[in-house]
Amino acid sequence: MNTLFPYLRTMQNNLNTTYATILSNLGIENFNQMQEEVIEKAESSKNLMVIAPTGSGKTLSFLIPIINALQADKKGVQALIVAPSRELSIQIETVFKAMKTAYKVSCCYGGHSFKIEQNSLSEAPAVIIGTPGRLADHIERQSFNPLTIDFVVLDEFDKSLQMGFHEQLKTIFFSLNKTQSHILTSATRLAELPKFLPFLSVETLDYQHQEVESKLKLNLVKTESTEKVETLMRLIAGFNQEVCLVFCNHKDAVNRISAVLDKYRFAHGVFHGDLEQIDREKNLIKFRGGACNVLIATDLAARGLDIPEIKHVVHYQMPVHLEEFTHRNGRTARMHADGEAYLILAEDETLPVYMHKKEFKEITLPEEMKLPPPPTFECIYISAGKKDKISKGDIAGLFMKKGELIGEDLGLITILDHSSYVSINSKKVRDVLAKVKNEKLKKIKVKIEEAS
Repeated sequence: MNTLFPYLRTMQNNLNTTYATILSNLGIENFNQMQEEVIEKAESSKNLMVIAPTGSGKTLSFLIPIINALQADKKGVQALIVAPSRELSIQIETVFKAMKTAYKVSCCYGGHSFKIEQNSLSEAPAVIIGTPGRLADHIERQSFNPLTIDFVVLDEFDKSLQMGFHEQLKTIFFSLNKTQSHILTSATRLAELPKFLPFLSVETLDYQHQEVESKLKLNLVKTESTEKVETLMRLIAGFNQEVCLVFCNHKDAVNRISAVLDKYRFAHGVFHGDLEQIDREKNLIKFRGGACNVLIATDLAARGLDIPEIKHVVHYQMPVHLEEFTHRNGRTARMHADGEAYLILAEDETLPVYMHKKEFKEITLPEEMKLPPPPTFECIYISAGKKDKISKGDIAGLFMKKGELIGEDLGLITILDHSSYVSINSKKVRDVLAKVKNEKLKKIKVKIEEAS
């Protein structure tokens, strides 16, 4: 037994070093309590359900157990992460890559070149991340061998079920070896587990009510039904360009509000399921980069999106269920931050039953509306991306050297497969575009213009 202790100590020291390196690469000092508990529990539990709100850090809580389970000398795909949306899949991939491990990862989702994905999968990555439909398609086309998979994560599993991905998930699970470990994450408790899962019971860690509600201040704004959009505009104008997310129940309301804001030249973005994927992506890029600080959205934006810390959440229309209300509010008051939520209620509307026991402060808005200044940044489009071997350093170098910008004039740089976007000081846009108009990027002639 004595000979075992030094071995265990060495293993623990190596693990602690690995964790310290990963946290440093992510710019994080320590794991939070939830992450520590999930990491520890995953070592002994084969089937684990983590119930946690948006913003609690659950992505890292399941990525670390995956890293612990991966074997450097093993060939084939070892771990599979299934997420309900393209945006969430990309977000998970971004975090995994930021950890800077030695393991290859591939991300698969609709709207992405299938051939590019197949090429990436031809030399099997250790980890595959993807949406249910695209992963099922790859399995049916035998793009990779699922029998080597030892670890499966179903992120936001409840949302995948709500979106009707039962058949695709069946295809995925029926292809596996039935011996793998599982972590399921969800924002709500499931009444029962789907029959396609290869287990009947699951150990549950519930962090559903983790501090969010206590740090969230609820405000009520009453208005006339005919003046509701105007009331919304007066409310968000008062935020003076602080980041704001406005939720509606239907895309028609999103479009109606957007048309009024356009009339007043009030900078904003929109986000709902009827938009083309590229338009949703561009609107999110602008929002993340500060080119617009107001996003009008349906509940599609309530979960699974990589968006900045939100100062204000506005419920233009109240959701039917408490769970949806909780998801929306999860965009603010995240982790250790405070946040404000606003309920706009017309005289012919009533508060949902779940609001009757909640405390909120009724506020009165100023009669006059003063439009906020335009956003500090504007989003610029570049017609080259990852597939052209373009890096963030290349883009920053071009705009700082040829465009004569200084560091504070450059904001978020986002690189997609065949295009890139960069936020730059809106006061310098016209001058900068003139200076870089005929410049090349990595010896490639590119189009550089204001993003549409």
